[in-house]
Amino acid sequence: MSENNNNGKRNRIPRGYTADDTQKRLDWLKEEQGFDYHDLDGNDPEDLKGIIENHVGYMKIPMAIVGPASINGKYANGKFSIPLCTIEGTLAASMNRGLYASSLSGGINVKHFRQELSRSPIFLFDDLNKSEEFQIWVGKNTEEIIKAAQSTTKHGKILRIDQHAIQNYVLLDFILDTGNAAGQNMVTLATNVACDYIRQQTGHDFFLDSNLASDKKASYRNLILGRGHGVIAETHVSKSVMMRVLNVDPDFVIKNWTYFPIVSGMAGTHGNAIHVSNALTAVYLATGQDTACVAENSIGHFTVEKVDDGITWRLTLPSLTVGTVGGGTRLSQQQQNLKLLGCSDGDEHSSRKLAEIIASAALGLEISLGSAIMSHTWTSAHMKYGRK
Repeated sequence: MSENNNNGKRNRIPRGYTADDTQKRLDWLKEEQGFDYHDLDGNDPEDLKGIIENHVGYMKIPMAIVGPASINGKYANGKFSIPLCTIEGTLAASMNRGLYASSLSGGINVKHFRQELSRSPIFLFDDLNKSEEFQIWVGKNTEEIIKAAQSTTKHGKILRIDQHAIQNYVLLDFILDTGNAAGQNMVTLATNVACDYIRQQTGHDFFLDSNLASDKKASYRNLILGRGHGVIAETHVSKSVMMRVLNVDPDFVIKNWTYFPIVSGMAGTHGNAIHVSNALTAVYLATGQDTACVAENSIGHFTVEKVDDGITWRLTLPSLTVGTVGGGTRLSQQQQNLKLLGCSDGDEHSSRKLAEIIASAALGLEISLGSAIMSHTWTSAHMKYGRK
């Protein structure tokens, strides 16, 4: 979509806070996206086994839609209205602005480059000779160990087992492609069965988790190797769109943005993104993901680059632990939201498609906040939209 053949006003989501405005947005979804959206009741308590214990009711969280996001990816292609659940005013408006700006300049290009989830058990030894012998044994018997792990899942695939030696310990990092599932339970079961096999064959005991996998924790391991899906998203926003929609001159951004990665390094942050956690939490709640994974998933690399008459904004999210089957994706409202995104559980690679959509949404939010910081409109925007 170019700026010349569409001024962006025909398909913009209706604004406003009244009940009529909400209905206009539902009508917009039906007209523009062909999706008849309904506010569904909560699932029956019998459906919640495996999701929650001691259930007493439902907490309703406000939900918005943003977009349509124009996405050009390997798995996600087209225009997507993205559901968000949040109680932070300005978040939906800000993401919407970033996605709107990108759509006027050709959309967001995304590349899914990896899907790997790990569990890392640890074996302890009383001397180094035994640990060395153990590593040699694992190397020689890797095929049988993988066979034991693979017996636990039809939908996942054991990719490899990485070995790491430290002190008198040996860590075995089991790496799986978990298909359309986020896969935390899948990888845990597969690893446990494999380690039971190792114990039976060698007599060496283990603990199932060593913390190397950094499950639900930010770490350099997950920044480099990822935990789940790895996605890169980029978009080039022209100068005219930046001036009109984002209220900032691209030359001014390039001149001044250099401080951000420097101070990020000074502070010791994992990556240099601005607030990816905001985007992930909102989409995760709406689509039934494990929101605690935001702790490990919000790390990312964010850059701005002057190209021609505008800026190329680029975001790498190496660790997105998301899925379209299992867990909270079973809930009726979350299923409807996944259907809205075209990420139904019956589709091959629907989790990869979802990961590309999430990365695009996060980039849209980064673009908007980055522009607000550079244009000194961050505070005024929150005063206008973030308060009653």
